[in-house]
Amino acid sequence: THGGANHVMECVGAAAAMDTAIAVCRPGGTVGYVGVPHGVDDEGLDVFSLFTDNIALNGGVAPVRAYAEELMADVLEGTLDPSPIFTKTVDLENVAEGYRAMDERDAIKVMVRP
Repeated sequence: THGGANHVMECVGAAAAMDTAIAVCRPGGTVGYVGVPHGVDDEGLDVFSLFTDNIALNGGVAPVRAYAEELMADVLEGTLDPSPIFTKTVDLENVAEGYRAMDERDAIKVMVRP
């Protein structure tokens, strides 16, 4: 990117991902985020680099519940295919394995098939 990206989106939801987004943003650029990154309150946010590089930080919470009912209807009708976000499938007996895979970043989202 020859000096960093003009605009960066942080959609992972982890403090390390927010740190990476800030690090790869060019001076004068913008970092956007969806939802509140997990761990930012514990580990802090590198606001110094935002100020020194004049990086704008914009975003907000992800209002999932506001869209869940409409999106679920689209999924059930077949007009929206959610499968691209699932990188692992487990049965009910292996739900703990699904959580472990997401925690260790071996999976992005896990589908549970009863």
